[in-house]
Amino acid sequence: MLGQLPPEGVDRLAAAGRRARYRHGVTLFVEGEPSGQVLMVLTGRVKVYSTSASGHESVLAIRGPGDLLGELAAIDGGRHSASGTTVETVELISVDTDRFLELVATDVDLATAMLRALVFKLRDADRARIEFGAEDTTTRVAGRLAELAEEYGVAENGGVRIDLPITQQELAEWVGASREAVGKALHTLRTRGLVQTGRREIVVLDLPGLAARGNRPANP
Repeated sequence: MLGQLPPEGVDRLAAAGRRARYRHGVTLFVEGEPSGQVLMVLTGRVKVYSTSASGHESVLAIRGPGDLLGELAAIDGGRHSASGTTVETVELISVDTDRFLELVATDVDLATAMLRALVFKLRDADRARIEFGAEDTTTRVAGRLAELAEEYGVAENGGVRIDLPITQQELAEWVGASREAVGKALHTLRTRGLVQTGRREIVVLDLPGLAARGNRPANP
């Protein structure tokens, strides 16, 4: 994430690129295709996912304001390792790969922020691999919902509404489980009074309790 980048650094990146706005459901880049640009999200969220040879989709992350997309392919000159689709209206800055690499080579602040972003993504990927191998579905769902509540939560009527339009199928793809298993996990969390669910809406009623069930420390 580029939260550590000073405003002047964001301004330099913006000056080097083009500002664009996309509606919900637009694919920004496709797994396996060459990269010609790096994107910096200004507003809105993007679902990053991978598709297997059989067509199964696995959600890898949800990226939001301050996040870079496509920087890995830009750095190594390879192809995109995942696809990215908007999950709501998104505003972003698009910078041509060559221009982005020039900026990284000459702007210490940008280079440092990008390294932090890469470390964050690597740590997140490592954590996900550990979760898939060592934790049951309910634990994985609880942990992911606690993370979403901390990152995208909006206080509402004594609870925390996750301000992200995510479907049960997308949540299943994200935690590496079937939709049916995730449905059972949500039922368990509801009966324990940890969450309340509706159509494309999840409200966390007890964030510390949910984080504990997901083996994830809650942020103060």
